[in-house]
This record gives sequence, C-alpha cells and structure tokens, in this order.
Amino acid sequence: MVLKPNTRMLEICCGDGFNARHFYSSAASSITALDFDKDAIPHAKRFNSAPNITYLQRDIRDGFPLGPFDNIVWDAAIEHFTEVEIDKIMSEIVGLLGLDGILSGYTLTEAKDGKKSNALHEYEFKDKEDLRRFFTPHFKFVKVWETIYPTRHNLYFVASQTPIDMFS
Repeated sequence: MVLKPNTRMLEICCGDGFNARHFYSSAASSITALDFDKDAIPHAKRFNSAPNITYLQRDIRDGFPLGPFDNIVWDAAIEHFTEVEIDKIMSEIVGLLGLDGILSGYTLTEAKDGKKSNALHEYEFKDKEDLRRFFTPHFKFVKVWETIYPTRHNLYFVASQTPIDMFS
C-alpha cells in the first residue's frame, strides 16, 4: 500500500524471508532483510532468495546497515522490544529514512486477559493510541489503524516526515 516502486528497502526482523520474496521483491530494486535469529537467515537464503534481496543476521539493537532507505518495513516484530528499545530504534530509523522515506508495519494488541500471545514479546500494545505514541515523537505524519477479529486484533502503522497519499 505504501511501498515506493524501484527503491531501496529495509525489512527489519524479516524472519524466514517469505514477505521479502513474495511481497516486496517485485516492488523494490533492492532489499536488505535483517533478523537476529541465527536459524532464520539461512532458511531465508535457502528458500526465499531473490536477486535483489540481501539477507543479514543482525540484531537491530546493535545497529543498522547504512542507509538511506526509501521504505522500512517492520512487520509483526515491534512487540519483541521494550519501550526503551523501541524509542531508540525509532530514532535510528528516522535517520535511515531521511525526509521522504516511509516506515510501515503491523503488530498485535495485548490479549484482554493481559497474557502475552508469545513469551518472546517484550511489550504488547493496548490499542491504536498506545502504538501511536511511539511514533509521534519521531515522525510528523503517523497513521495507525486496526482490524478486529474474534481471535485477533491487528494494529497497522505508517509513519513519515512528509505527507503520503494515504494521509489525504
């Protein structure tokens, strides 16, 4: 929805690389896809390689590859970090995107009973406003929306320093 065509993209916390290959590789001219999981990156390279994708094992808490990037995608992984880590990561993302870049992704809300949906999650978001507060100190334009199903409540986000079509 917000991926710029023929651009340089960074996917953080890419897991097995499925999304990079099947959803992003046809839009971006080059993709750098990162994950800290020592098993995920070899799997991604073996099963989801493409000529325009470079997979790297890296923990984003320890730094990012050199930018700039036109798009950064952070799907289903922001919840794996603490509030302090998210703030630090956001600051670094802003520098990697420059004035025209776009950050996008999604996460889940916390369960109604307060139990984490995954033991590896550090912070699960309460609602749209809870998620939005992580972006507004860093980005001028922030959009957060949701889908609610009986067993799943998704939060989606887009953030940029300049207006993009979906903000119109």
